Amino acid sequence: MSLENNKKAFQLQKWVSVVGLLLFFVKMAGYFITKSVAILTDALESIANVIAGFFSLYSLYLASQPRDKEHPYGHGKVEFISAAVEGVLISFSGVFILFESVKRLMHPAEVESIGWGILAVFIGAVVNGFIGLRAIAIGKSTRSLALTASGKHLLSDLYSSIGLLIGLGLMYFVKWPWLDSALAIIFAGIILYTGIKIIRESVAGIMDETDQELLENIVRILNENRRDAWIDVHNLRVIRYGSRLHIDCHLTLPWYYNLKDAHREIDKFNVLIDDYCGSKVELFMHTDYCLPQSCQICILDNCKVRQLAFEKRVTFTSHNIFVNRKHNIKDAE
Repeated sequence: MSLENNKKAFQLQKWVSVVGLLLFFVKMAGYFITKSVAILTDALESIANVIAGFFSLYSLYLASQPRDKEHPYGHGKVEFISAAVEGVLISFSGVFILFESVKRLMHPAEVESIGWGILAVFIGAVVNGFIGLRAIAIGKSTRSLALTASGKHLLSDLYSSIGLLIGLGLMYFVKWPWLDSALAIIFAGIILYTGIKIIRESVAGIMDETDQELLENIVRILNENRRDAWIDVHNLRVIRYGSRLHIDCHLTLPWYYNLKDAHREIDKFNVLIDDYCGSKVELFMHTDYCLPQSCQICILDNCKVRQLAFEKRVTFTSHNIFVNRKHNIKDAE
Protein backbone atom coordinates (compact mmCIF):
# COMPACT_ATOMS: atom_id res chain seq x y z
CA MET A 1 0.00 0.00 0.00
CA SER A 2 1.39 3.40 -0.87
CA LEU A 3 2.00 5.92 1.91
CA GLU A 4 -0.90 8.08 0.72
CA ASN A 5 -3.32 5.14 0.53
CA ASN A 6 -2.24 3.86 3.93
CA LYS A 7 -2.78 7.30 5.46
CA LYS A 8 -6.26 7.48 3.91
CA ALA A 9 -7.22 4.02 5.18
CA PHE A 10 -5.77 4.73 8.64
CA GLN A 11 -7.63 8.04 9.01
CA LEU A 12 -10.95 6.49 8.01
CA GLN A 13 -10.44 3.55 10.37
CA LYS A 14 -9.94 6.06 13.21
CA TRP A 15 -13.36 7.51 12.41
CA VAL A 16 -14.86 4.00 12.28
CA SER A 17 -13.45 3.25 15.74
CA VAL A 18 -14.49 6.52 17.43
CA VAL A 19 -17.97 6.61 15.87
CA GLY A 20 -18.50 2.95 16.80
CA LEU A 21 -17.81 3.81 20.44
CA LEU A 22 -20.24 6.76 20.38
CA LEU A 23 -22.99 4.69 18.73
CA PHE A 24 -22.57 1.98 21.35
CA PHE A 25 -23.46 4.49 24.09
CA VAL A 26 -26.41 5.79 22.07
CA LYS A 27 -27.83 2.28 21.56
CA MET A 28 -27.27 1.26 25.18
CA ALA A 29 -29.17 4.38 26.23
CA GLY A 30 -31.96 3.26 23.90
CA TYR A 31 -31.99 -0.18 25.56
CA PHE A 32 -32.13 1.17 29.13
CA ILE A 33 -35.01 3.44 28.15
CA THR A 34 -37.03 0.79 26.31
CA LYS A 35 -35.87 -2.54 27.85
CA SER A 36 -36.09 -3.97 24.32
CA VAL A 37 -33.97 -7.08 23.77
CA ALA A 38 -33.97 -6.34 20.04
CA ILE A 39 -32.33 -2.98 20.70
CA LEU A 40 -29.94 -4.75 23.07
CA THR A 41 -28.84 -6.97 20.15
CA ASP A 42 -28.01 -3.84 18.17
CA ALA A 43 -26.04 -2.45 21.10
CA LEU A 44 -24.14 -5.68 21.74
CA GLU A 45 -23.10 -5.86 18.11
CA SER A 46 -21.67 -2.38 18.57
CA ILE A 47 -19.34 -3.78 21.22
CA ALA A 48 -17.86 -6.00 18.53
CA ASN A 49 -17.68 -2.94 16.28
CA VAL A 50 -15.70 -1.03 18.90
CA ILE A 51 -13.23 -3.78 19.78
CA ALA A 52 -12.71 -4.86 16.17
CA GLY A 53 -12.45 -1.23 15.04
CA PHE A 54 -9.55 -0.45 17.33
CA PHE A 55 -7.89 -3.78 16.51
CA SER A 56 -8.19 -2.99 12.80
CA LEU A 57 -6.70 0.44 13.46
CA TYR A 58 -3.65 -1.16 15.03
CA SER A 59 -3.39 -3.72 12.22
CA LEU A 60 -3.39 -0.94 9.60
CA TYR A 61 -0.58 0.74 11.50
CA LEU A 62 1.44 -2.50 11.50
CA ALA A 63 0.67 -3.21 7.83
CA SER A 64 2.07 0.20 6.88
CA GLN A 65 5.47 -0.59 8.36
CA PRO A 66 8.22 -1.37 5.82
CA ARG A 67 9.56 -4.89 5.58
CA ASP A 68 12.52 -5.70 7.78
CA LYS A 69 14.89 -8.55 8.57
CA GLU A 70 12.31 -10.33 10.73
CA HIS A 71 9.47 -9.75 8.25
CA PRO A 72 10.99 -9.94 4.73
CA TYR A 73 7.56 -9.95 3.10
CA GLY A 74 6.29 -7.01 5.14
CA HIS A 75 3.57 -6.91 7.80
CA GLY A 76 0.47 -7.08 5.58
CA LYS A 77 -0.70 -10.48 6.85
CA VAL A 78 -1.76 -8.85 10.11
CA GLU A 79 -4.81 -7.52 8.24
CA PHE A 80 -6.05 -11.10 7.77
CA ILE A 81 -5.64 -11.70 11.49
CA SER A 82 -7.52 -8.49 12.24
CA ALA A 83 -10.39 -9.54 9.97
CA ALA A 84 -10.46 -13.00 11.61
CA VAL A 85 -10.68 -11.44 15.08
CA GLU A 86 -13.52 -9.21 13.91
CA GLY A 87 -15.34 -12.22 12.46
CA VAL A 88 -14.96 -14.16 15.71
CA LEU A 89 -16.26 -11.21 17.76
CA ILE A 90 -19.26 -10.82 15.46
CA SER A 91 -20.00 -14.55 15.68
CA PHE A 92 -19.78 -14.58 19.48
CA SER A 93 -22.10 -11.61 19.73
CA GLY A 94 -24.54 -13.41 17.41
CA VAL A 95 -24.54 -16.53 19.61
CA PHE A 96 -24.99 -14.47 22.78
CA ILE A 97 -27.83 -12.46 21.25
CA LEU A 98 -29.51 -15.67 20.08
CA PHE A 99 -29.32 -17.12 23.61
CA GLU A 100 -30.73 -13.98 25.21
CA SER A 101 -33.49 -13.71 22.61
CA VAL A 102 -34.70 -17.28 23.12
CA LYS A 103 -34.68 -16.75 26.91
CA ARG A 104 -36.68 -13.55 26.50
CA LEU A 105 -39.08 -15.27 24.09
CA MET A 106 -39.92 -17.78 26.82
CA HIS A 107 -40.60 -14.93 29.25
CA PRO A 108 -41.85 -11.99 27.15
CA ALA A 109 -41.95 -8.52 28.68
CA GLU A 110 -43.57 -5.26 27.64
CA VAL A 111 -41.33 -2.82 25.76
CA GLU A 112 -41.36 0.77 27.03
CA SER A 113 -40.90 4.14 25.27
CA ILE A 114 -40.47 2.62 21.80
CA GLY A 115 -40.24 6.05 20.18
CA TRP A 116 -36.89 6.79 21.86
CA GLY A 117 -35.63 3.37 20.88
CA ILE A 118 -36.59 3.97 17.26
CA LEU A 119 -34.67 7.27 17.32
CA ALA A 120 -31.52 5.62 18.74
CA VAL A 121 -31.58 2.83 16.15
CA PHE A 122 -32.27 5.27 13.31
CA ILE A 123 -29.24 7.41 14.23
CA GLY A 124 -27.05 4.30 14.32
CA ALA A 125 -28.37 3.08 10.96
CA VAL A 126 -27.67 6.37 9.14
CA VAL A 127 -24.16 6.75 10.55
CA ASN A 128 -23.22 3.09 9.99
CA GLY A 129 -24.50 3.17 6.43
CA PHE A 130 -22.52 6.27 5.50
CA ILE A 131 -19.24 5.20 7.10
CA GLY A 132 -19.64 1.56 6.03
CA LEU A 133 -19.99 2.40 2.34
CA ARG A 134 -17.04 4.79 2.58
CA ALA A 135 -14.89 2.17 4.33
CA ILE A 136 -15.63 -0.49 1.69
CA ALA A 137 -14.88 1.92 -1.18
CA ILE A 138 -11.53 3.01 0.27
CA GLY A 139 -10.72 -0.52 1.46
CA LYS A 140 -11.12 -1.89 -2.06
CA SER A 141 -9.19 0.97 -3.68
CA THR A 142 -6.28 0.47 -1.25
CA ARG A 143 -6.69 -3.34 -1.14
CA SER A 144 -7.04 -3.19 2.66
CA LEU A 145 -8.84 -6.29 3.92
CA ALA A 146 -9.07 -4.88 7.45
CA LEU A 147 -10.84 -1.69 6.33
CA THR A 148 -13.08 -3.60 3.93
CA ALA A 149 -14.06 -6.01 6.71
CA SER A 150 -14.91 -3.06 8.97
CA GLY A 151 -17.09 -1.60 6.23
CA LYS A 152 -18.93 -4.88 5.67
CA HIS A 153 -19.47 -5.18 9.40
CA LEU A 154 -20.99 -1.70 9.53
CA LEU A 155 -23.25 -2.47 6.56
CA SER A 156 -24.45 -5.68 8.22
CA ASP A 157 -25.26 -3.50 11.24
CA LEU A 158 -27.16 -1.15 8.91
CA TYR A 159 -29.26 -3.97 7.44
CA SER A 160 -30.04 -5.27 10.92
CA SER A 161 -31.02 -1.78 12.03
CA ILE A 162 -33.38 -1.34 9.05
CA GLY A 163 -35.13 -4.59 9.93
CA LEU A 164 -35.18 -3.58 13.57
CA LEU A 165 -36.77 -0.22 12.72
CA ILE A 166 -39.52 -2.00 10.80
CA GLY A 167 -40.08 -4.36 13.72
CA LEU A 168 -40.10 -1.56 16.30
CA GLY A 169 -42.58 0.31 14.13
CA LEU A 170 -44.88 -2.72 14.20
CA MET A 171 -44.46 -3.06 17.95
CA TYR A 172 -45.39 0.58 18.35
CA PHE A 173 -48.81 -0.16 16.88
CA VAL A 174 -49.65 -3.82 17.62
CA LYS A 175 -48.11 -4.19 21.14
CA TRP A 176 -47.12 -7.86 20.79
CA PRO A 177 -44.51 -8.61 23.51
CA TRP A 178 -43.10 -11.69 21.73
CA LEU A 179 -42.32 -9.71 18.55
CA ASP A 180 -39.33 -8.06 20.25
CA SER A 181 -37.65 -11.43 20.88
CA ALA A 182 -38.58 -12.80 17.46
CA LEU A 183 -36.88 -9.84 15.79
CA ALA A 184 -33.78 -10.33 17.93
CA ILE A 185 -33.55 -14.01 16.90
CA ILE A 186 -33.69 -13.07 13.21
CA PHE A 187 -30.98 -10.43 13.60
CA ALA A 188 -28.83 -12.82 15.62
CA GLY A 189 -28.88 -15.21 12.66
CA ILE A 190 -27.85 -12.41 10.26
CA ILE A 191 -25.02 -11.33 12.58
CA LEU A 192 -23.78 -14.91 12.96
CA TYR A 193 -23.77 -15.44 9.18
CA THR A 194 -21.79 -12.21 8.66
CA GLY A 195 -19.20 -13.23 11.24
CA ILE A 196 -18.68 -16.68 9.76
CA LYS A 197 -18.31 -15.20 6.26
CA ILE A 198 -15.61 -12.76 7.43
CA ILE A 199 -13.76 -15.57 9.20
CA ARG A 200 -13.87 -17.66 6.02
CA GLU A 201 -12.39 -14.83 3.91
CA SER A 202 -9.62 -14.08 6.42
CA VAL A 203 -8.63 -17.75 6.79
CA ALA A 204 -8.47 -18.01 2.99
CA GLY A 205 -6.01 -15.10 2.99
CA ILE A 206 -3.88 -16.59 5.78
CA MET A 207 -3.77 -19.90 3.89
CA ASP A 208 -2.79 -18.11 0.64
CA GLU A 209 -5.89 -19.36 -1.14
CA THR A 210 -5.96 -18.37 -4.80
CA ASP A 211 -7.91 -15.22 -5.55
CA GLN A 212 -9.58 -16.61 -8.68
CA GLU A 213 -10.94 -13.26 -9.84
CA LEU A 214 -7.52 -11.62 -9.55
CA LEU A 215 -5.86 -14.54 -11.35
CA GLU A 216 -8.36 -14.43 -14.21
CA ASN A 217 -7.80 -10.69 -14.60
CA ILE A 218 -4.02 -11.12 -14.72
CA VAL A 219 -4.43 -13.85 -17.35
CA ARG A 220 -6.66 -11.56 -19.40
CA ILE A 221 -4.16 -8.68 -19.20
CA LEU A 222 -1.32 -10.97 -20.32
CA ASN A 223 -3.31 -12.28 -23.28
CA GLU A 224 -4.33 -8.80 -24.39
CA ASN A 225 -0.80 -7.36 -24.15
CA ARG A 226 1.30 -10.40 -24.98
CA ARG A 227 4.63 -9.85 -26.71
CA ASP A 228 5.77 -12.19 -29.49
CA ALA A 229 8.82 -13.28 -27.50
CA TRP A 230 6.71 -14.54 -24.60
CA ILE A 231 6.45 -18.14 -25.76
CA ASP A 232 4.72 -19.12 -22.55
CA VAL A 233 4.16 -18.14 -18.94
CA HIS A 234 3.87 -20.95 -16.40
CA ASN A 235 4.14 -21.77 -12.69
CA LEU A 236 2.46 -18.45 -11.88
CA ARG A 237 1.47 -17.93 -8.24
CA VAL A 238 -0.12 -14.89 -6.64
CA ILE A 239 0.16 -14.38 -2.87
CA ARG A 240 -1.48 -11.48 -1.07
CA TYR A 241 0.13 -9.88 1.98
CA GLY A 242 -2.45 -7.33 3.08
CA SER A 243 -2.53 -4.73 0.33
CA ARG A 244 0.63 -6.03 -1.38
CA LEU A 245 0.86 -8.75 -4.02
CA HIS A 246 3.76 -11.12 -4.54
CA ILE A 247 3.79 -12.81 -7.95
CA ASP A 248 6.12 -15.66 -8.92
CA CYS A 249 6.24 -17.09 -12.43
CA HIS A 250 8.39 -18.61 -15.17
CA LEU A 251 8.69 -16.92 -18.57
CA THR A 252 9.85 -18.92 -21.59
CA LEU A 253 11.91 -16.87 -24.06
CA PRO A 254 13.87 -17.73 -27.24
CA TRP A 255 16.98 -19.70 -26.25
CA TYR A 256 19.35 -17.34 -28.06
CA TYR A 257 18.33 -14.22 -26.09
CA ASN A 258 21.23 -12.71 -24.13
CA LEU A 259 20.85 -11.27 -20.61
CA LYS A 260 20.07 -7.82 -21.94
CA ASP A 261 17.30 -9.14 -24.20
CA ALA A 262 15.81 -11.25 -21.41
CA HIS A 263 15.93 -8.35 -18.96
CA ARG A 264 14.10 -6.14 -21.45
CA GLU A 265 11.25 -8.65 -21.68
CA ILE A 266 11.06 -9.00 -17.89
CA ASP A 267 10.85 -5.20 -17.57
CA LYS A 268 7.97 -5.12 -20.07
CA PHE A 269 6.20 -7.86 -18.12
CA ASN A 270 6.77 -6.03 -14.83
CA VAL A 271 5.42 -2.73 -16.16
CA LEU A 272 2.33 -4.50 -17.48
CA ILE A 273 1.56 -6.05 -14.08
CA ASP A 274 2.29 -2.78 -12.24
CA ASP A 275 -0.05 -0.85 -14.53
CA TYR A 276 -2.89 -3.21 -13.66
CA CYS A 277 -2.22 -3.83 -9.95
CA GLY A 278 -0.65 -0.49 -9.06
CA SER A 279 2.74 -0.01 -7.44
CA LYS A 280 2.01 -2.68 -4.81
CA VAL A 281 3.51 -5.71 -6.53
CA GLU A 282 6.72 -7.65 -5.99
CA LEU A 283 7.42 -9.77 -9.07
CA PHE A 284 9.88 -12.65 -8.97
CA MET A 285 10.46 -14.11 -12.42
CA HIS A 286 12.52 -17.07 -13.60
CA THR A 287 13.35 -17.19 -17.33
CA ASP A 288 13.36 -20.49 -19.25
CA TYR A 289 14.80 -21.13 -22.70
CA CYS A 290 12.61 -22.57 -25.43
CA LEU A 291 12.84 -26.16 -26.67
CA PRO A 292 12.59 -27.39 -30.28
CA GLN A 293 8.94 -28.38 -29.80
CA SER A 294 8.24 -24.80 -28.66
CA CYS A 295 8.49 -23.78 -32.34
CA GLN A 296 4.99 -25.21 -32.86
CA ILE A 297 3.46 -22.59 -30.55
CA CYS A 298 5.99 -19.76 -31.02
CA ILE A 299 4.56 -16.74 -32.88
CA LEU A 300 7.89 -15.03 -33.61
CA ASP A 301 7.98 -14.36 -37.38
CA ASN A 302 11.64 -13.48 -37.67
CA CYS A 303 13.11 -16.46 -35.82
CA LYS A 304 16.16 -17.66 -37.83
CA VAL A 305 16.65 -20.89 -35.86
CA ARG A 306 13.12 -22.27 -36.11
CA GLN A 307 13.15 -26.06 -36.36
CA LEU A 308 9.43 -26.83 -36.56
CA ALA A 309 6.64 -24.98 -38.32
CA PHE A 310 4.24 -22.88 -36.30
CA GLU A 311 0.91 -24.67 -35.77
CA LYS A 312 -1.22 -23.03 -33.09
CA ARG A 313 -0.97 -20.16 -30.67
CA VAL A 314 -1.39 -20.96 -26.97
CA THR A 315 -3.89 -18.76 -25.18
CA PHE A 316 -2.99 -18.33 -21.54
CA THR A 317 -5.56 -19.73 -19.12
CA SER A 318 -5.74 -19.96 -15.35
CA HIS A 319 -4.86 -23.65 -15.74
CA ASN A 320 -1.89 -23.67 -18.13
CA ILE A 321 -0.38 -20.58 -16.54
CA PHE A 322 -0.44 -22.33 -13.14
CA VAL A 323 1.11 -25.68 -14.12
CA ASN A 324 4.88 -25.95 -13.58
CA ARG A 325 5.91 -26.99 -17.09
CA LYS A 326 6.56 -25.34 -20.43
CA HIS A 327 3.59 -25.19 -22.76
CA ASN A 328 3.35 -27.42 -25.80
CA ILE A 329 1.02 -27.98 -28.72
CA LYS A 330 -1.47 -29.80 -26.46
CA ASP A 331 -2.04 -26.54 -24.57
CA ALA A 332 -2.97 -24.67 -27.76
CA GLU A 333 -6.54 -23.96 -28.81
